[in-house]
Amino acid sequence: MNPKLSVYIEEVLSQKISEERKKVLQPLIDFIQEKVKNQESVNINFICTHNSRRSHLAQIWAQTASDYFKISNIYCYSGGTEATALFPKVADTLINSGFNIWKLNESENPIYSIKYSQNALPIIGFSKKYDDAFNPDTDFVAVMTCSQADGGCPFIGGAERRIVITYEDPKISDDTPKQQEIYKERSLEIGAEMFYVFSKISC
Repeated sequence: MNPKLSVYIEEVLSQKISEERKKVLQPLIDFIQEKVKNQESVNINFICTHNSRRSHLAQIWAQTASDYFKISNIYCYSGGTEATALFPKVADTLINSGFNIWKLNESENPIYSIKYSQNALPIIGFSKKYDDAFNPDTDFVAVMTCSQADGGCPFIGGAERRIVITYEDPKISDDTPKQQEIYKERSLEIGAEMFYVFSKISC
């Protein structure tokens, strides 16, 4: 892990997960564990409305957690019911946590290279629909990270399972003095829950 991120992960691991949230997370744990037990690849597509905030945070923290706990053959993706752009504050929040992030192009929907370790393959971050060619089209679990996407997209073609793990949108803090604090809180919450999920997987 990047040195700064290794320190930040200690804070992630210190977060308390309520019993109620553990129940919400259990279906994802069960799905991953069954795949690992059968020595199958695990494809997880985190889906939100605009693929701009929560779904990216979940994708990046889940991929990082799988590496931290040495769970192999985990492939994390993200998508939306529509494509917009990865919101810049998300990238800033992750950089402050210790991720190394480079913007690979300048456009209305920039592509980012995101690394949690110098020796790891980069996570490629950009906004896309959940069924974009960049994402798997079969043999994946669809994790709905916002209630709008869950309600507005009742069927995800190709998904083996559909699991609902929703988070409050940090967008509510945009253009307010609490923006930085709220984005950090949401990233920390999502990171803590993804680390909890992978801490429960036995190889």
